[in-house]
Amino acid sequence: MPATSTEPLVLGIETSCDETGVALVRGYDLLVDAVASSVDEHARFGGIIPEIASRAHLEAMVPTIERALATADVSLGDVDAIAVTAGPGLVGPLTVGASAAKSLALALGKPLYGVNHVIGHAVVDELVDGPFPERVMALVVSGGHSSLLMIDDTVDVTELGSTLDDAAGEAFDKVGRLLGLPYPGGPHIDRLAREGDPEAIRFPRGLTAAKDQAKHATDFSFSGLKTAVARWVEGRQDAGLEIPLPDVAASFAAAVADVLTAKTIAACQAHGVGTLVVGGGFSANSQLRDMAAKRCAEAGIDLRIPPIRYCTDNGAMIAALGSAVIRRGLPPSSLDIGVDSSMPLTTVLV
Repeated sequence: MPATSTEPLVLGIETSCDETGVALVRGYDLLVDAVASSVDEHARFGGIIPEIASRAHLEAMVPTIERALATADVSLGDVDAIAVTAGPGLVGPLTVGASAAKSLALALGKPLYGVNHVIGHAVVDELVDGPFPERVMALVVSGGHSSLLMIDDTVDVTELGSTLDDAAGEAFDKVGRLLGLPYPGGPHIDRLAREGDPEAIRFPRGLTAAKDQAKHATDFSFSGLKTAVARWVEGRQDAGLEIPLPDVAASFAAAVADVLTAKTIAACQAHGVGTLVVGGGFSANSQLRDMAAKRCAEAGIDLRIPPIRYCTDNGAMIAALGSAVIRRGLPPSSLDIGVDSSMPLTTVLV
């Protein structure tokens, strides 16, 4: 749907982890999406260091805002509302973003909207494929989340299931470390998997046994899979055998994609939902995309996956969600809102 000049210009700020994201959205139209990442500063530690991420956000915030405004050829005075990630995420980074957003809102006299990072990963697709239908199913998969959500009217969220232990992206990073791959492991496993045989090794599919279906039909578990990969690799090493990295990567990735897509398609069918949105950093995984496309086509479900540039954390998803809550007339947040590292996924706006 094309944007019009009467729709509010929303500045979105995202700082839940290691990316400083700033974007400007008018309606369903993305004007600019600027990102500054500190991922390289964390690589030598094998994971995100919150203190380093917080300091990087402090250094990058003003330059990234200025770059976004200049690219879109607008001024701060043109902004109609400020949207910011209020949670979930790391407390330090969230606090930096929230403080910047509050300062802008106060100085400009504009409304502030503290929104949910995870929901943003789904709603960003409205900038690509247009408005959601009345009800969609959203699978949000990242380093910290593997969540199955039913979304009505874009801003009314029901959490159907989540991970009971490791999230999909987290499992990829841990298996990547096990295989001696650089951090973050996801892209490296994905690259190797394209060269391997996904049926070479039959790794377990967590929470898919008949005994688990009654209680955990829409929940995920990847800890046991990660352990199974470790034991398989250790067994080969103890026997003095070579580790076929492409086959291990492909078989592991196939197991994750199989569980995610099978449970999600079943949930769509159980609730009569005809549109599936897949978002989050792990939605960049090629096997997940391919398997989701194949199974959705077979089930007659419309699949929406944003381009890879919108899968990792970015300001566009926060501005898009801010635009959605404004469009539906939800009240702005108070300037004294706090951040919530474990914000419930049913909380769209604070």
